[in-house]
Amino acid sequence: MRVYHFIDQKWGLDDIRKRHLKVSRVHDLNDPFEFEIATADREVRRAFRAVKDWLHESIGILCFSRDWKNPVQWAHYADRHRGLCLGFDIPDERLDSVRYSAMLTEPSDALLRKAGDDRWEHFKQIISTKYIHWQYENEVRVYVDLRGEKPDEEDRHFTDFSDEIALREVIVGHRSTLARDELKDALGDQATSVSLCKARLAFKSYSVVPQLNQSLW
Repeated sequence: MRVYHFIDQKWGLDDIRKRHLKVSRVHDLNDPFEFEIATADREVRRAFRAVKDWLHESIGILCFSRDWKNPVQWAHYADRHRGLCLGFDIPDERLDSVRYSAMLTEPSDALLRKAGDDRWEHFKQIISTKYIHWQYENEVRVYVDLRGEKPDEEDRHFTDFSDEIALREVIVGHRSTLARDELKDALGDQATSVSLCKARLAFKSYSVVPQLNQSLW
């Protein structure tokens, strides 16, 4: 599936040059309701906070959208349309869809007592459920196992570009001043295999679309 990652220009160019993506961790996500559950039971909440701490140390998340044309995403995640959107081809089986709901997820006691894949799938269902007002993101995720992986000196983890996380296109925000040659320089030997596009605002709808007039970029 072709999926899209919005990012500020500075960090987007850095990722392109270094052929990697920064991995998000649970406590660093911008939604404080990530991995929150519907329960008034203090002991269950305490147990889930401990699991959340474990997930923060053990599991990383790569966040993508199924589309790049929503102007709100450009505003929120790509420096108010001055950033970039990176398009990747990722096998469908590696992607998990985010579910949007008006209600918090109720934990399953039976599944929580199990070990192995069933328990992880239940955790993943909870962490992949977001409040319905986030649905404009149209999000899919890749979960990354961080166990045994050492962070860099700034406590960050990265996942390298690969055949399963393959950069295929770069869309430049309509307010960006990034020149085509500068982007090609960052891509290096990938410049011939990655399509480049400048975005513009649509004339008749609330949408971001490709700028087809090449003389304007």
